[in-house]
Amino acid sequence: MKATMIHGERDIRFEEVPDPTISAPTDAIVKVVASCICGSDLWSYRGEDPTHEPHTIGHECLGVVEEVGADVRDVAPGDFVVVPFDHCDGTCSACLNGAPCENVGITQSGQAEYAVVTHADGSLVKTDGTPDRDLWPSLLTLSDVMATGWHAAVAAGVRRGGTAVVVGDGAVGLCGVLAAAQMGAETVVAMSRHEPRQEIARAFGATHVVAERGKEGVAAVKEILGGTGGDAVLECVGNGPAFEQAFRVARPGATVGFVGVPHGAEVPLRVMFSKNVGLAGGMAPVRRYLPELLDLVLARTIDPGRVFDLTLPLAEVADGYRAMDERTAIKVYLEP
Repeated sequence: MKATMIHGERDIRFEEVPDPTISAPTDAIVKVVASCICGSDLWSYRGEDPTHEPHTIGHECLGVVEEVGADVRDVAPGDFVVVPFDHCDGTCSACLNGAPCENVGITQSGQAEYAVVTHADGSLVKTDGTPDRDLWPSLLTLSDVMATGWHAAVAAGVRRGGTAVVVGDGAVGLCGVLAAAQMGAETVVAMSRHEPRQEIARAFGATHVVAERGKEGVAAVKEILGGTGGDAVLECVGNGPAFEQAFRVARPGATVGFVGVPHGAEVPLRVMFSKNVGLAGGMAPVRRYLPELLDLVLARTIDPGRVFDLTLPLAEVADGYRAMDERTAIKVYLEP
């Protein structure tokens, strides 16, 4: 099959690799009908996560089941499925308590013609037939970014009638805005300096947009919120400046929900101690949220697919990486 391979810093190639095979009776092979590039893929692309040898890349996809292992019972060839980026067995104590699986598997070749899903029964969520094509972009976000933004809102404790501040205006941050608004936050502040992203944030339910950063950003947020910080703060980047910003815009007693993959970020224990600010979050247990989010998308109540602002053929995936790296695209949708 053809798959996206990373060979090193800023070296993405679409090339032949061995066809995937069933290696465990709980596996499934999915024919990919839509995939995308994640902001977290850029850590490897930019060389901040070193590539020691070439390997496939991509963990977000939507597809049709091609083949299943002998123990798979809940999905069958021909089923249209959403593929959570983190696979779960659905039976361990972590899964039963709504956390990422103790035996987690990760989609390894989402930007390819086929992908293997471990723990297929616990992970894959099938739709009733093939959904309308215009819903595919939103369904694709459920494999990661929408579920991850939702996890940030859950971890931060977003509540109806409360206030929420979202740090980060990538696809996850924008989905965090959508999640906070859907959960009933009365005031949702999106911290964004980029006009196209600000526009989507407002469409997703942001009541205010703050472009400033640092002390000026904290002051702007507090002015909007009556002199205090947010009840819930969603950290959707993962780097040091975003982490610091998130804690500075949290009111005393608030919680920061973090879902950005940490790079150069340190937990500010003194700020947490002096302000009684909590920290929760981490890798999103996507399967936990999928049924509710799938219903919201199929009912057209939410449209997270708006985060895709560039569509390319899968064979041109390298151009997609360049566009996201240069911030000329928010998120790239890839078609076979």
